[in-house]
Amino acid sequence: MAYEQLKLANQLCFPVYAASRLITREYQPFLDKLGITYPQYLVLMILWEKDGLPVNDIAKKLILNTNTITPLLKRMEKDGIIRRKRSGEDERKVIVQLTGKGRELQEEAALIPEQLAARLIEGELMIDDLVRLKGMLDSMIRSLSKQTD
Repeated sequence: MAYEQLKLANQLCFPVYAASRLITREYQPFLDKLGITYPQYLVLMILWEKDGLPVNDIAKKLILNTNTITPLLKRMEKDGIIRRKRSGEDERKVIVQLTGKGRELQEEAALIPEQLAARLIEGELMIDDLVRLKGMLDSMIRSLSKQTD
């Protein structure tokens, strides 16, 4: 091949993409029990940490555009997991709050990270590898986010 840099095996993006898809697939059985999707799980984790956030704040934490997250939030509202309301201080802001059902899901989801980690370390990985990998990915995300701000 004339361009070694174009081989799939030489790309950083592909293993990151493949690992993301495979990890999401590992989450699926746990999330199916809760009746939620992976993107909904991400939104819930943000709201379990701090409830009553504006849509823009949630989108920013997920590194998504608001027009991408709005249909997701509408579906969650329809399913009774969250409620959306206009801010009393600024009508342009839509605040997202957990419902009772959304709060109840937190208790059911509490074991998911531990169960997923257990599945990941069944193979070649050790828990220290996962901690290091997360740190490196966090650094990469920070670096790439600065370039797009």
